[in-house]
Amino acid sequence: MTEAILHVCTTCRAGREVREGDATPGALLHAHLRALARAREDARVRVHEAKCLANCAGGCSAAIAMPGKWSYLLGGLDLENASDLLDFAAIYAASLTGVVMPSRRPPALATMVHGRIPALPQLTGHD
Repeated sequence: MTEAILHVCTTCRAGREVREGDATPGALLHAHLRALARAREDARVRVHEAKCLANCAGGCSAAIAMPGKWSYLLGGLDLENASDLLDFAAIYAASLTGVVMPSRRPPALATMVHGRIPALPQLTGHD
C-alpha cells in the first residue's frame, strides 16, 4: 500500500518572533504530527520534514502528495489542527485521484487549503 507523504514546513514561524535556540511553530507542529501519526493505527500517512514550502505569509504550512494524485498545499495550521490534518491525509490517501472535495474535508480545515497541484502525467518516453 502506498502512503501519503505529509511534508510539514519546520522553518515556519507563523509570523512570530522566535528566539535563537527555540523551536519554530512549524517544528512544533511537525513533532506533534509525527507523534500523532505514530499513535494511530492507520499507517497510510507518513510525516516528513520540509525546510521551506514558500508559503510564509500563509502561516504554518504542510503539503500532501502521492504518486499519480493531485497534491495539496495547506496553511494557517497549528497544533489544534493536527488531528484534523491527519484525518484529511487519510481521506486523501484513500481517494483514487487525490481530490478531496470541500464537503469531505474536516470543517477546521475549510479555509486552510491554499492550493492544489495536478498529478504529474505518466511519461512514456514518446511524449
